[in-house]
Amino acid sequence: MRGVGTWNGSLSAADFYASAICFSQRWKELNSDLPKWVWMPCSRLCAISEDEGYLVLEKIKLRGERNNSNLDLNDCGRSANDELTDEATLVDVYNHDAHLYDFHVVYSFTYRVPVLYFRGYKSDGCQLSLDEIKEELPSHAVQILEKSKWTFMTQEEHPYLNTPWYTLHPCGTGDWMKLLLSSTSYGEKVSLIQYLPAWLSVIGQTVGLRVPLELYSSS
Repeated sequence: MRGVGTWNGSLSAADFYASAICFSQRWKELNSDLPKWVWMPCSRLCAISEDEGYLVLEKIKLRGERNNSNLDLNDCGRSANDELTDEATLVDVYNHDAHLYDFHVVYSFTYRVPVLYFRGYKSDGCQLSLDEIKEELPSHAVQILEKSKWTFMTQEEHPYLNTPWYTLHPCGTGDWMKLLLSSTSYGEKVSLIQYLPAWLSVIGQTVGLRVPLELYSSS
């Protein structure tokens, strides 16, 4: 990738693919017990291209009380014995009110940046409304959405699945990614390894998705 001084915060489609593969591999290496980000090859053309597609993290359960919840992937890697002794982080899988979340990271050919698509749904498959999702977000995430000029939620058609998903609009992503990475100690060169962990460490906060610190710090 380019040096920070001449870089506008965007990625080419090829860079996104390379960064996504690296991200999913490093995620697995850091903690193999965590739910996996998986690359889903998919093309909007007739032929499936291996380097076109999106990252997938699905069936993530909320933990704790709804009004004080996080999608905490650090807790997902604990053993079954640990979970059984910590009722505050348990979700009753037999509870018909239990909610699951799917997250997809898709490349925007228009903005040339990654975009987070997500949906929440009940155990019976019924999708949650945006208001219901916001009710489950931790207070700091709601504050970010209300105050940030960079990020706002909208509902759009998933570019590969052709179904309505919620998304965080990417109009300001390039700008804040340039600011974020140029303010770090990475030096002149912006690395593909650094991009997605840095991006998700920011964008994940707006939906209560917590990223293991080791993933970002070891970039």
